Amino acid sequence: MEEQSFMHLGADVIKQVDDKMPPEEELQDLAEFFKVFGDATRLKILYALLCSEMCVYDIATLLGMSQSAISHQLRVLKQMDLVKNRREGKTIFYSLADGHIVNILSQGQDHIEE
Repeated sequence: MEEQSFMHLGADVIKQVDDKMPPEEELQDLAEFFKVFGDATRLKILYALLCSEMCVYDIATLLGMSQSAISHQLRVLKQMDLVKNRREGKTIFYSLADGHIVNILSQGQDHIEE
């Protein structure tokens, strides 16, 4: 049997990389954050809100879904601070929470189009 030869980077490189590694809790939070983008309905909602502030009724009409289903997904997006809302009379309007969301969507799209 032939012995394989492996190149090891050494303790210094391992320590440098380990020092740059975010804490476990941050990595878990980041994993949860990216899970939100793993659902096509939530992505459709985010893209709709990229174009315009909208209420649940309008989003449901646009996507051909129930208001209940849209409300559920908006709740998830709001918990992750991806969308915000404002009330005008009895209507609640949703919009993207900040410009970071635009960048995340844009970079993701750029990546898959390469």
